[in-house]
Amino acid sequence: MRKLVLVFILLMGIVISGMAQDVKDRGYIVNVGDMAPDFEMSLMDGQKIKLSDLKGKVVMLQFTASWCGVCRKEMPFIEKEIWQINKNNDFALFGLDRDEPMEKAQKLIDATGITYPIALDDGGKIFEQYAMKNSGITRNVILNREGEIIFLTRLFNHEEFSAMKKVIEEELKR
Repeated sequence: MRKLVLVFILLMGIVISGMAQDVKDRGYIVNVGDMAPDFEMSLMDGQKIKLSDLKGKVVMLQFTASWCGVCRKEMPFIEKEIWQINKNNDFALFGLDRDEPMEKAQKLIDATGITYPIALDDGGKIFEQYAMKNSGITRNVILNREGEIIFLTRLFNHEEFSAMKKVIEEELKR
């Protein structure tokens, strides 16, 4: 029995260190459990929103760009399976178009058919508060009602996407 407990503890240590390693390997400079860095974003319609003003809502930040094929693949799933289901709850979703002019962001919106708001991340300054400058997108950051990071994704796979949806659903029930 004692050996079994030791093996279990050893395996849990490996799993936990693997998860911690995963975030760094993905180019993030923030971690689950951190308070989200605050910023002000400019939406396509010119409206300005400060992240800290969204406290009390569950927030999803989706870092994207028109040249990102994975983003284009993921965005319709975000629209249908997250935004359309949760947009009338205490939920806020913002796509952050990384370092592109409004015209390119609009082409991305048109190509993907999304209706959730897109903000322009001029120079990638917002992105760089969350991830290393030269790391890639797509990536999603989920925040709880207090502004704490509760889930991070990188690229797009259905298992991780399903896990992210579950985290959002659970947080909205809270």
